[in-house]
Amino acid sequence: MKSKKTLVIGASTNPDRYSYRAVNMLVGKGHSVLAIGQKAGEVAGVKIQTKAIPVKNIDTITLYLNPGRQRDYYNYIIEAKPKRVVFNPGTENPELYQLLELNDIQVEVACTLVLLATNQY
Repeated sequence: MKSKKTLVIGASTNPDRYSYRAVNMLVGKGHSVLAIGQKAGEVAGVKIQTKAIPVKNIDTITLYLNPGRQRDYYNYIIEAKPKRVVFNPGTENPELYQLLELNDIQVEVACTLVLLATNQY
């Protein structure tokens, strides 16, 4: 399996959060991971940044933010030019789907944890 550089937006140091589990699982499966969250911290050796960070060559952005909070990241996500954006359960956002598709970015409504567990990531 090829390593896919992944940006987790909505990352958390709280072990009860799915974003925490996703960072751990991504690292465990050998993916290169960057993370942005509300609070600084570290998960599985990945530093969580609190501001949008410059990114290049991102394969996947996986979202753990509700649609209202995603608005602040619309331009950032589009300018990052990922191959795809994964909308995890609770993050579904038809407005952002449209913007991404207009910019030739694949929209995937799925659960990152399930994709990883079933080798479909």
